[in-house]
Amino acid sequence: MKRLRAAAAMILVLVLLCTALPCSVLAAGEGESHETTVLFTHDLHSHFLPQTTADGGESGGYARLATVLQQERAQHPNALTLDGGDFSIGSLIQTLYTSKAPELRTMGALGYDATTAGNHEFDHEGLGFARMLTAARNNGDTVPALLMANYKPSADNPDQLDIQRAMSAYGVKDYILLERGGVTYGIFGLMGTDSDDCAPTSGFTLEDPVDAAKRCVKALEEQGAEFIICLSHGGTNVKESKSEDQQLAKKVDGIDLIISGHTHTTLEEPIVEGDTYIVSSGPFCENLGSITLEWTEDGEKTLKDYHLTPIDETVAEDQTIATMVEDWKNQVSSSYLSSYGLSYDQVLTTSDYDLPKPQNKDRVDSPLGNLVADAYHWASTTLVEDAPDVETVAVVADGVLRAPLYQGNITTSQAFDVLSMGVGEDGKSGYPLVSCYLTGKELKAVMEVDASVSPIMTGTQLYMSGAQYSFNTHRLIFNRVTDAQLEEPAYAVNFGSQSLSKLENDKLYRVVSGMYSAQMLGTVKDKSFGILFIVPKDENGEAITDFSTRILRDKNGNEIKEWYALAAYLQSFGTDGVPSHYEAGSCKTISTSWNPIELVKNPSLFSVGLVLVLILVVLLVVFLVRTLIRRGRRRRGGGYRRRRFL
Repeated sequence: MKRLRAAAAMILVLVLLCTALPCSVLAAGEGESHETTVLFTHDLHSHFLPQTTADGGESGGYARLATVLQQERAQHPNALTLDGGDFSIGSLIQTLYTSKAPELRTMGALGYDATTAGNHEFDHEGLGFARMLTAARNNGDTVPALLMANYKPSADNPDQLDIQRAMSAYGVKDYILLERGGVTYGIFGLMGTDSDDCAPTSGFTLEDPVDAAKRCVKALEEQGAEFIICLSHGGTNVKESKSEDQQLAKKVDGIDLIISGHTHTTLEEPIVEGDTYIVSSGPFCENLGSITLEWTEDGEKTLKDYHLTPIDETVAEDQTIATMVEDWKNQVSSSYLSSYGLSYDQVLTTSDYDLPKPQNKDRVDSPLGNLVADAYHWASTTLVEDAPDVETVAVVADGVLRAPLYQGNITTSQAFDVLSMGVGEDGKSGYPLVSCYLTGKELKAVMEVDASVSPIMTGTQLYMSGAQYSFNTHRLIFNRVTDAQLEEPAYAVNFGSQSLSKLENDKLYRVVSGMYSAQMLGTVKDKSFGILFIVPKDENGEAITDFSTRILRDKNGNEIKEWYALAAYLQSFGTDGVPSHYEAGSCKTISTSWNPIELVKNPSLFSVGLVLVLILVVLLVVFLVRTLIRRGRRRRGGGYRRRRFL
């Protein structure tokens, strides 16, 4: 009897096990539930220190970012901390980029797990990027993983081997596997197509981002990645067709999350494309982004939380990072600024009003743009040894103006922030000023770039010193400029009324600009479909093939940097402050009139030709319509006759 009971008990246990087995197998098939939190930034642009905001507050600063990171990690101990690229170029501390690598070393101290490279990581060209990696590795500090799946040194780059060695020594990889909280994450980095276009001197070759992403996702899945994250310096756009990271998500299966940089977008809510979430927190360390997703191994995702935490004056500074940043500042003053006789926080002058960064979507003049243009003009005649006594026009493009100047004291570091891009032939941060010569006709074509090209390429909006012009936004494209004259720059006439003179088509005029903007002059022909033609020349009228020979230098032979031209000009105002002239002054008059006379006066050959073509097209359409109508009437008339005959 006992044996029967024991046997029955065994059978019951087996039955229960067999019953439970399908449930456990089913549960495994549905996938275990996980929760992932990712803390993210992008486009930090060396914003180690807080920046003044328009409302008088402050934004950014890595010591405050450290505090918010600590708060978030306390709530999510297994959170990943990731960055979407362009971590460099944007403040004076970037001047240590190639020698000390302060960006990557500070990100390491902040606890970043990984980042990718953006276009500005190559402002010092490929070799400068390599030197930065070497500096970061040699110091021995903890640094984040640097992931670059589709950006490699070109085979024809003379520095290819040196760059590859530096990348290998740092440990640059296409992707990494990272285990955190029992989950295996696959993370890879991409350079976007537009971002590559913005790094013309990188010496690197771009693999198609979609192809590279598919390759990385496949490899990561094969190696056991359960959740795949892309650090993309491609960006998003309100026009979906131009939104690189949305297109990436559509074309590549298997990416769970994209940290999207490059376009400086602030997404208050994630973009969702299929099973992929796309997030952006805004530039310049303005916010720390946080996303928490609940997901299962079969791909189901639920958004549990998404928020952007402002990094502002209400956040306390972490003292460890604050001390680290202060040390970077001191190194900048001793290694870079000392040769200019300046220090980091030195007050240059004051301003009674704001000089905001241009909103290039608006067709309005810019006080900051006009101030910088005058600074270039002033520097080209005041700081240059044996400057030629010729009529000069200084040109500033909207795209190089990177920061505002607000009411109050203006310091050395703030002046640098306005013009922080690039590197000179001397290997030091900051584009130098250069000079070339253009004919009056070509100078009018430069003005036409502002009038006709800037609505579709906003960074090409221009500001000039030494010239004055007018245009109507409703005239035919490439024929919008209605008037152009030379004028004495405002600083030369004590901000009074300026005398004007005619711009002669065949005469050569000296033009001063930053290196980057000057190099772009030669691309105007392509951008205008061959209609506008500009050839930068020397004083003898010979075409310039190398702008390094046209760099403006001071009496000691040093390059005159764009930022220093502004700083020295501001310093010349002393305690009087920035003149009120700039608050309302203008180098151009923008008309939106529909007055017929204003719309058709002084037409160019292109405009006349275009109008004739349009007239011919209209006449052709009218002719075709009339022909079709006549044929239709004939057919109907013939049909009636046949019916009557039958």
